[in-house]
Amino acid sequence: MKEAEIRRLLAANLLCVFTIILTAVVPSFFWDGFTVLGTHLAWLCICSVCVSTLNIILHLVLKPNQSHKRSSFAHKISRFLKCCIYFFMSCILFHAIIVLYGAPLIESVTETFLFAVLLSTFTTLQCLCMLGPNIQAWIRVFSKNGAMSIWESSLQITTICSILGAWFGAFPIPLDWDRPWQVWPISCSLGATFGYMAGLIIAPLWIHWNRKQLTYKSR
Repeated sequence: MKEAEIRRLLAANLLCVFTIILTAVVPSFFWDGFTVLGTHLAWLCICSVCVSTLNIILHLVLKPNQSHKRSSFAHKISRFLKCCIYFFMSCILFHAIIVLYGAPLIESVTETFLFAVLLSTFTTLQCLCMLGPNIQAWIRVFSKNGAMSIWESSLQITTICSILGAWFGAFPIPLDWDRPWQVWPISCSLGATFGYMAGLIIAPLWIHWNRKQLTYKSR
């Protein structure tokens, strides 16, 4: 395993972490009263857009899963439209799952959907960038020993950490502490964000630590 590839992964992941931090700091210079807690829905939109844009740019620049097959312009357009549909379906699916786990069905619909968009940004969008609209490839990557590159291993770790972070973030909501960050869906979205950032940092470190045991084979 090449150390240079691990360094590229680490640099890309740290750039994502830095971008998320900027989304919480930079808007306050241009928007009076902007805070992650006080204007949480606005921050959710800003964070989702910035992280999505950066992930797409990094994928186009680094090309971690570059295919040697040439595709036509029509095929690229079709692939792009499928990715958009998959992302929207992911948002709807996450929204439904969140409601089934206890989120308000009618009240706070906007809050729940924007939280679902954030989760889709941290999970589904990365899969679409790296694997495309290929469900079989998604199943392969998230099966045991299914990763075929360090980028796919990183995808596994960041996706799992994001979902676990969102799940752990729900625990403080029913407690009677009456804190501002207990308002739906602040603690869950912050939990997902911290989980995603933790996954971005943990992934290259874990891969570097286990690089001698990791052997990726083409399937």
